[in-house]
Amino acid sequence: MTASTAPPDTHAGGNVRVEVFGRSMPYKYVVAVVYVTALFLDILDLTIVNVAIPALGVEFATENAEWIVLGYTLSLAVWIPVSGWLGDRFGTKRVFMFAFASFVAGSLLCAVAQSIGQLIAFRVVQGIGGGMLTPVGVSMLFRAFPPAERAKASTYIMIPTLLAPALGPIVGGLLVTHADWRWIFLINVPIGIVGLWFGQRHLREDREATAGRFDLPGFVLSGSALALVVYALSEGPRAGWTSPAVLITGVLGVLAAIAMVWVETHVEQPMLALRLLGNRIFRQCNLVSLLSTMSFLGVLFVMPLYLQLFRGMDALHSGLTTFPQAFGVMISSQFAGRLYARVGPRRLMTFGLLASGLVITMFVGLDHDTNLWLIRGMMFLRGLCMGFAFVPMQAASYATIAPADNGRASAIFSTQRQVGVSIGVAILASILASYMSLSRPPGADELDQALTGYRLAFGVAVGFTLVSALAAWFIRDSDAATTMAARRATPQPATEGGARP
Repeated sequence: MTASTAPPDTHAGGNVRVEVFGRSMPYKYVVAVVYVTALFLDILDLTIVNVAIPALGVEFATENAEWIVLGYTLSLAVWIPVSGWLGDRFGTKRVFMFAFASFVAGSLLCAVAQSIGQLIAFRVVQGIGGGMLTPVGVSMLFRAFPPAERAKASTYIMIPTLLAPALGPIVGGLLVTHADWRWIFLINVPIGIVGLWFGQRHLREDREATAGRFDLPGFVLSGSALALVVYALSEGPRAGWTSPAVLITGVLGVLAAIAMVWVETHVEQPMLALRLLGNRIFRQCNLVSLLSTMSFLGVLFVMPLYLQLFRGMDALHSGLTTFPQAFGVMISSQFAGRLYARVGPRRLMTFGLLASGLVITMFVGLDHDTNLWLIRGMMFLRGLCMGFAFVPMQAASYATIAPADNGRASAIFSTQRQVGVSIGVAILASILASYMSLSRPPGADELDQALTGYRLAFGVAVGFTLVSALAAWFIRDSDAATTMAARRATPQPATEGGARP
């Protein structure tokens, strides 16, 4: 976003105070409370739903359960890049509150869905809100906190980023096992309503004098390209890779992507400033992030299916088996932050990704009766490894990006990660669908074939991880010298792209 022209008292160096429940409170903390609440629900929802996918597939007797995740992530990828323009054009409070309300309303609609089609459609509604929450919310947060205090603002972002992935699998497992799957969505509603009331009452409007023209061609082409390609990847195993529907949608998706790149590099005010990919370290970090996200979130989609459909576990015990990964990330990210300045991003990322690939290779050996504590240990190790990759990946990405381009760079980085989630889940789900049903546990005569599907899916995830490690090895520490020097002095504030796992 560009520089704000809002009235001075909206910022005032972070010293503005407002009355909350009869007491004077710094306005910057009001923004932090509302944003952290919204971000926590957004991230919690994604991790809760992953645990519930097997139960939802059985509930609706559908082979398209992956679209419960894909509908949401596709919507995120479409709306993240346009959120900056919307905030500038209509005001950050108005857009943020609309996004928050859309997310809460989408959650309520998901809870009352009567068919898989309705559930996927309502997940798209959730994604419209979720896609705008992070970029607009971080912009509000960093405008409320003066530059000297933005490191403190970043610590507020880390609360939901670290806590929600740890709680999600357990909360989701509890609700699906001991209540009803609808509660994984209903849990967002009362908390969201309180957050909406608080935000509407206390947030202040902030908008730009001019937001420029809306890039409608870029918006349409980017959304169409991603949706068509993901549809082709998802439907290939079911309809056949040579079926007209799969071929046509796949080709149209690729053509739309090519057209989108041409448009975004030729229009005066693009939705995605792809010219920034000419920046070497930014381009390299985006490639590493894309590939590692395809593996990281793809495995988180496959593992609950293995535990629940193949091993017969309930959602609660499945969640208890996968959640150690979040603690691994939390622990190693603390060490990675301290090592970043001394070791550099290239070696930290390469080590973390290679080690993670080794752990996923052990997943390829999973069997009918692999010890569950061994799986939990491997999930913890995988999180431990990925923490060493995530921190330098985020810190180095913006090392040579001009401050004026941070918002545009953040939009690219955030969008790229949602594209990685969508493509990774679509590819691994298509592999599983080639070997087994996603709507029921395999029969006695189908166990070996299903196990082959799981092993192949994990094997492809290993490939994604190793290629990302190779890409990380070519990053030059000298390109990240400014961030390494800054880390020696003081922790750097997170950017918009770092607010979502």
